[in-house]
Amino acid sequence: MQTTSSVTLEHGVEICKSVNHSPDWLQLYWEAHLQNCLDEVAERALLPAFDGHISGVEVSDSILNSIGYMGGRTHDYSRLSYHCNKFGQYARCLRLQSVFCVAETCDLLKTCKLQALTFRRIMHTYFPHVAGLCMLLKQNRETLLSIELVYSQLSPACVNQIFNSIYKEGAETHEIRHLSIRSSVIFGYKSSLIPDGLSSFLSAGRALETLCFYDTRMGPKFANYIFSTLLESSGSLISLEISENEIAGWLSGFHKKSISLSSQSNISNSLKVLNLRGNNFCKVDAEYLSQALIKMPNLRSLDISENPIEDDGIRKLIPYFIKAFEKVYPISDIKLDNCNLSCLGVTDLLRSLPMSKEPLNSFSIADNNLGSSVASVLAKFLSTSHVRVLNIEGIGLGTTGFQELQKEMPNKVEVVCINISKNRGGIRTAHFVSELILHAPDLVAVNAGYNFLPLESLPIIHDLLRQSKGKLEHLDLSGNIIPCSSVKESRILEFQYRGKPIVTFPPYLSSSILHDDDP
Repeated sequence: MQTTSSVTLEHGVEICKSVNHSPDWLQLYWEAHLQNCLDEVAERALLPAFDGHISGVEVSDSILNSIGYMGGRTHDYSRLSYHCNKFGQYARCLRLQSVFCVAETCDLLKTCKLQALTFRRIMHTYFPHVAGLCMLLKQNRETLLSIELVYSQLSPACVNQIFNSIYKEGAETHEIRHLSIRSSVIFGYKSSLIPDGLSSFLSAGRALETLCFYDTRMGPKFANYIFSTLLESSGSLISLEISENEIAGWLSGFHKKSISLSSQSNISNSLKVLNLRGNNFCKVDAEYLSQALIKMPNLRSLDISENPIEDDGIRKLIPYFIKAFEKVYPISDIKLDNCNLSCLGVTDLLRSLPMSKEPLNSFSIADNNLGSSVASVLAKFLSTSHVRVLNIEGIGLGTTGFQELQKEMPNKVEVVCINISKNRGGIRTAHFVSELILHAPDLVAVNAGYNFLPLESLPIIHDLLRQSKGKLEHLDLSGNIIPCSSVKESRILEFQYRGKPIVTFPPYLSSSILHDDDP
C-alpha cells in the first residue's frame, strides 16, 4: 500500500498528541487520504467557474492510485462523497477551506468524530460561510477539543456567533483545550471592547490549555482585556502566545489594574509557556514584564524575541531571570533574538545568572549585534548553565570571537545542538567546531552555515568528523563558498548518519559565486 502524496502522517501524529489521542496508524493513514481529497476538491471549488455540489466533484487518478486503487474509474468511487462516507469514520483532525463551510459538508462529514478543526479564509463579508462554520462546530461539539482560525476576517458579531456554537446544550462551560487564531482579524476596528463571545469563551474555558493570538492586529486594550479575563477565570492555561501584535504599552495599563490578581489566579500558577514575540515592546515594557513574570512561578519557557527592548530593557529583566534560575523548577527555555542588545547588556545578563538547579534546555540570543567581545562570557555561560541547545546565529563573533571561544572553552560542555551560522568566522569556525566536538560528548547537530569557510577548512572538517566517531548526526555548512569538486575530493560526504551524509553543503556551488550573508 502506497502512502498519500501531499499530506504527511507526521502532522496527524502531532495533533493527536496535542489532544492526548494515541496515534492509530490506520486511522492516520485514511485521515491523511481524506485530507488530500478535501484539499484537491477545494482547489476546484474555489475557481470562479465552479457551479455545483462539492460532494459530486471527482478526485484525481493520482489520489486514487496513492491508496492502491488501480482499477478502472467508476463514477461513484471517484466522487468526494464516496471517500467521505467510506473514510470519514477515521477523521479526527481536518483543515477546511471556506468553500467547505456549508450545510452540505455537515452531511459529508457526519460519520467523523472530529477532535480538531482548522478553518481557513473565513470572511464576515460572506455570511453563509460563517453560518456553515457554526453548523460544523455544533455538529462536532461533543468531541471537539481544538479550533484554529487562519487568514480570516471576522466582525464582532461573527465572533460571537462562532464561539456561542461551541457550548453543549445547556452547558455554561466548554471542553475546548486548544484555540489558535493566526494571521486573522477578529477585533473590531471601531470597538474598543473584546467581543462578548470570545470573552465568555475565555472565562468558561476550564479545560483550556493552549491559547494563541498570532498576527491578529490586536491593540494594547484588547491584550489587557484578554489577560485580565484569563486571570479572573477558573481555568488552568499552560501555554499562551500573543505574538506579532502591536501591543507596546499594554503591560503598563495591566500593571495598574490587574497585576495584584496574578499571584492568586489559577493561570498565573499554571502557565508554563509564554510567547510574546514581535510585539514592539521597548525598555519601558520590559520593566512591567519583569514584575508580571515574577508572579508566574511555574513558567518554564519564555520567548520575547523581536522586541526592541535594548540593553536597558534586558537589565530590567535580570531580577526576574535570577529568581527564575533559583526556583525549584527553574526556567528551561529562553529566547531573546533580535532585541537590539549589545555586548554590554548580554554580558550583564549572563554574569548575573546563578548556577541553575537543572540544565538549561535552550538559550537563544540570535541576531543581536554583540561582536567578538561576548565570546569570553559565552564560554563561561556554557559551563555554568549546562545549556543543551544554544543559538548564537548572527551575533557578529567574527574570527576573533571564534578564536576566543575556542581558547576559553570549558573542559566539559553539555551542548547537544548549536547554531553558530552567519558569524563570518572563516576558517576559525572549523577550528572551533573541531575543538567543541572534543569537549561536548553529547553534541549531535551543528549549524555553521554562512561563515565564509574557505577551501582550506575541508581537511579540518574531515578530521573533526573522524574525531566525532559517529556521534555527530548533522553539520550544516550551507552558504559557504566551497567548490563541489573539492567536496568530493575531500571524501567528507562518505561520513553518513542513517544512510544520509552528515554534512550539508549548498548544491551546485562554484568558487566563482559571490557570497553575502547580510539579509
